[in-house]
Amino acid sequence: MKIIVNNESDRLTDEDSLWYVQQVINEERGSDNGKSYCYCVNFKTGIVVYATRNKKSDIFRVCDSK
Repeated sequence: MKIIVNNESDRLTDEDSLWYVQQVINEERGSDNGKSYCYCVNFKTGIVVYATRNKKSDIFRVCDSK
């Protein structure tokens, strides 16, 4: 399994965006009967992480809340 992180935030470095993805991963796969990570996680800091999944990878989009 591969993890893809797309940092679409205007204010986070790539390293900072990985911290947010790590927080989502630490919560484990809770959606789709334990097959997927939570689709959308809003942090109090104004950062949003979207998670999607395909056959070979988990994809995370890290964005600024708008």
